[in-house]
Amino acid sequence: MSTLSRKQEDMLRLLASKCHLGTTNLNNQMKRYISHKSANGIHIINIEETWQKIKLAARLIAAVGHQSDVMVVCSRIYGQRAAIKFSGYVQCKSTSSSRWTPGTLTNYQTLKYEEPRVLIVTDPRSDYQAIQEASYVGIPVIGLCDSDSPLHYVDVAIPCNNRSTESISMIYWLLAREVKILRGELDKNQQWEVMVDLFYHKTLINTADLKTEGQDIEGAEKIEEVQEVQTEQAVEGF
Repeated sequence: MSTLSRKQEDMLRLLASKCHLGTTNLNNQMKRYISHKSANGIHIINIEETWQKIKLAARLIAAVGHQSDVMVVCSRIYGQRAAIKFSGYVQCKSTSSSRWTPGTLTNYQTLKYEEPRVLIVTDPRSDYQAIQEASYVGIPVIGLCDSDSPLHYVDVAIPCNNRSTESISMIYWLLAREVKILRGELDKNQQWEVMVDLFYHKTLINTADLKTEGQDIEGAEKIEEVQEVQTEQAVEGF
């Protein structure tokens, strides 16, 4: 039985997923969430702040009466699977396209018109159009913010590494778990059986390329063997 508290376990998960690694650039509004700067110039995010903001964001999401009134947006391809998985477990809406349709929140005549009460964005920089439209209609925004992310119109900023599929997946996994706990769907002392690996972005590998790579390796090994034999023969002849 683990002697660590749930908070300590979550801290270790955040560290293992490299959620604390920012970028070499720093937005002035993100200074409060930065612990220090590493020797190679990387800004290190304070994961205590990350954990607290995940709890705050979960309370905001759980307070919404209807799950379908929450909308999650992700234009980055390496975060879309995590966003879709999150929407599935929390039973909220998610955008299936990497391109935001202009007028989704402001033009009721568009086919994709939505009226969410809370908007979640994976990257405030790439999802800025969605944030801007949300500001026009007064929708609160939860954002996964890196050290260089702009915080304009972001109401709840979750400081984290938003350029890594492992980090994004861990944030959405913890957020989904906390929402389910607050809704009474999961006991806080119970381990969630869903693995965070299911949130990871999967990259398809071309088997033909693997075969070619394998042949190249085999060919190189054969060349090395021939060269070794030739060297031995030359030594014996000498």
